[in-house]
Amino acid sequence: MLIESILIIIFALGLDFVAGDPKNKYHPTAWIGGLIAKLTPLAKNKSEQTEKLGGIAIVLSVTTIVATLLILFDVGINLITVDYVSLISSILISTILLKTTIAIRGMEKRALAVVESVEMDDMDSAKDNLALIVKRNTKELDKNHVLSGVLESVSENTVDGITGPLFYYALFGLPGAFVYRVVNTIDSMIGYNNSIFKNVGWFGANCDKVLNFIPARLTALVMILGAMIIGSDWKRSYLIMVRDGSLPTSPNAGYPMGALAGALKTKFEKIDHYTIGDGDLELKKEHIKSAIVLMKVTSILFFGIVTIPIMVMLSYLGWWLYA
Repeated sequence: MLIESILIIIFALGLDFVAGDPKNKYHPTAWIGGLIAKLTPLAKNKSEQTEKLGGIAIVLSVTTIVATLLILFDVGINLITVDYVSLISSILISTILLKTTIAIRGMEKRALAVVESVEMDDMDSAKDNLALIVKRNTKELDKNHVLSGVLESVSENTVDGITGPLFYYALFGLPGAFVYRVVNTIDSMIGYNNSIFKNVGWFGANCDKVLNFIPARLTALVMILGAMIIGSDWKRSYLIMVRDGSLPTSPNAGYPMGALAGALKTKFEKIDHYTIGDGDLELKKEHIKSAIVLMKVTSILFFGIVTIPIMVMLSYLGWWLYA
């Protein structure tokens, strides 16, 4: 089981690097998002406490449905009597499923779409593309703040779309990776502190904070190592992570952002919220490309020095998943 799980991650990462994301109609995250969208209006109520209870129900119901389906899939595969058929089927289907929780190529495409619009001086298109990957109003942003938003999103996606799923896959297998993505999707859809979602999305947003606490910090440390390997400024990466990691209101996002800003010798700025780093805010396409390279290197390093050791340790302890 341990070797099988390691192979599944290797194949899933390779598949993402080569093929990227399937179209939305085939993507489990899109189906999950559709379910969340249908449940959210049912949780709306004039009572603040009722809305919060509705938000808890959304998280518990969607995560339970997804985890149950994946556990049933695992049971079904194990019922196949021919060993090699069971093994091949399990690896193939699990690879495809795990890949859908990972978004390396997808993030690269979305980031470069913003950059290409900026280079063509089509700022309206750049802002529209940026709005797809950040939680902020992009309409009034200038070029540098648009590119800053891209870099911040790359750093956060390194956790949300790569290392977070790998971390929870290492602990709990496919159900762990998918429950993490469900909570992350709920947070991205309704985890806003505004009059519409602040009660309904409160529980999902806080679950996301809890689940990301360890992966975000581990990712930042691995990113610093990645900066060393690719020849970026790893010392500044560490310095800025330590100094500025706690500046955003999010208890987690600032650490990978700080590591990336330091490695690129630049700074990220969300107007009226925070400034991370002390380099130049004059951002260019090269900064985005360097960030994407570091994201990819970090994903591989995280698999090698975090995910595999966790699985080996759990296997040694006799954890059921790897026994």
